[in-house]
Amino acid sequence: MNEGRPYIFDLDPAQLTALLSAWGMPAYRASQLLEWVYRHHVAEPARMTSFSHADRELLARQLVFTRAAVVRHQLATDGVQKLLLKWDAGEADHAVEGSSAALPVVEDSSRQSECVMIPSTDPRSTRRTACVSSQIGCPVGCRFCASGLGGLDGNLTSGQIVEQVWRLGGLPGVGRISHVVFMGMGEPLANFEQVVRAVRTLTAPWGCGISARHITISTVGLPAQIRRLAEVDLPITLAISLHAPNDELRRRLIPWAQFVSIQQLIDAGRHYFDRTGREVTLEYTLLRGVNDQPEHARELAGLAQQLRSHVNLIRYNEVKGLPYSRPDTADVRRFQAILRAAGVNTHIRASRGRDIAAACGQLRHEHAELAREAAQRP
Repeated sequence: MNEGRPYIFDLDPAQLTALLSAWGMPAYRASQLLEWVYRHHVAEPARMTSFSHADRELLARQLVFTRAAVVRHQLATDGVQKLLLKWDAGEADHAVEGSSAALPVVEDSSRQSECVMIPSTDPRSTRRTACVSSQIGCPVGCRFCASGLGGLDGNLTSGQIVEQVWRLGGLPGVGRISHVVFMGMGEPLANFEQVVRAVRTLTAPWGCGISARHITISTVGLPAQIRRLAEVDLPITLAISLHAPNDELRRRLIPWAQFVSIQQLIDAGRHYFDRTGREVTLEYTLLRGVNDQPEHARELAGLAQQLRSHVNLIRYNEVKGLPYSRPDTADVRRFQAILRAAGVNTHIRASRGRDIAAACGQLRHEHAELAREAAQRP
């Protein structure tokens, strides 16, 4: 196990330089080590040939290079890849969906999180988006989402968030990650310090070198933290997950909504745009017969018109055991048309990875169900 050793993805150049100096290495070794990890995608000291054999052994003893074990790796027919990670678990089997490898049985889903790599639908494009988790589980408990079914097991550190991006970039055929969305498990703004620190590593020239304009943080709605995010001097995109156009319906779908009104979120979003100049995304998951009717679209249009924003419509991905279903295509198109007629810039997000349950929390939930079923067998 890690025994309290420093974790490479948690460290910035100054911290790493101080550590290596304390171990008798010159300062320039820090930049060399970061180059091996972030540029060459090497996390095994034995392969870092610019270091002496003795220094490689010292690094292996003194530093933790990875903290996640891959529990499952799924590949969808549209190129989406998904990882279920177990943190600080030691060795784990690596099973690819559809392969002959036996599925690993894990005793429970604690310390597990998910991340997804979504390639562009254009085969000529180099766009590769990492969808990462900020927490293990989720405290919000949206009624239609798999992420919060097991509650919250804890926050991820900045390094664990960065390691997700690093691992996705190392998957076969992926290469460099160009975009990052905090739309996986957890509420990013409930883990504010670690998320912002992770973004600084992801955007740093010495780190992943991803443009801040290619990073999106999605929140179910913490107005004070949205205003705080506006002050961190990072030109990232803010996405607010509304999922309902009025407070009554939103409180039925999202337990946390009892603590904050939609108008408070709209006001915070307006403040974010005023401070950063970055247009806000309003995310809206369409649930058949629940929030996808024309009257809902007209209400949502009224909200979107209050700030510089655009709306992303998301067709629901069904979760086994939850009483919600995917809307009809005709209803989705009608919903979009009403918004556009009101002058609201609206897009329907393409559903990706449906054959591997790519929506956040689904793989962790399904894996936990398999483990429970296996444990109950004689």
